[in-house]
Amino acid sequence: MARLIKLYEENPNPKQIQEIVNTLRDGGLVIYPTDTVYGLGCDITNNRALEKIAKIKGVKLAKANFSFICKDLSNLSDYVKQIDNTTFKMLKRALPGPFTFILPGSNNLPTVFKKKKTVGIRVPDNQICNHIVGELGNPIVSTSIHDEDEIIEYTTDPELIFEKWKNIVDIVIDGGYGGNIPSTIIDVTGREPELVREGKGDITIL
Repeated sequence: MARLIKLYEENPNPKQIQEIVNTLRDGGLVIYPTDTVYGLGCDITNNRALEKIAKIKGVKLAKANFSFICKDLSNLSDYVKQIDNTTFKMLKRALPGPFTFILPGSNNLPTVFKKKKTVGIRVPDNQICNHIVGELGNPIVSTSIHDEDEIIEYTTDPELIFEKWKNIVDIVIDGGYGGNIPSTIIDVTGREPELVREGKGDITIL
């Protein structure tokens, strides 16, 4: 059964962060808070964990549209082809924040994503998330956790999330109530940025 770990965004406990990171490195699945909805994530370098998430979502891993949760834009070049200055400035304005940017994937993508031409990059404005990815040293591959209820698409209460997911994942982080509006998705692989999904992010800043 999963562990429920309570963390405070203003001052996440380093010992608990380390425990979460160790679980991710061991191929564990973690549900964690972001600046939008709660996410389900694993270590980008662990193929077994990636397969587990794909199975949970009912998708083929090679075709899955998972986001890469990064600490900042410093390891962008690890996974993304070189982008122009205008696009980079847009990312700098928007991140950290509630946006997912679809960018052209580089040849350095993990083997399981080699066939994908694009990658979704997220840098959430959430210190819990930020500390985990920083300590891990590489991105988390992430997907939102949806609710079966069509009215309430995203569960916001960590204790309810724990009840639902405790036999599926290894850790559920209680970082307080989550949001129920997902990130705004912007595709910047074409000539002009394209709004794919309007969510929490304010597109006027772009």
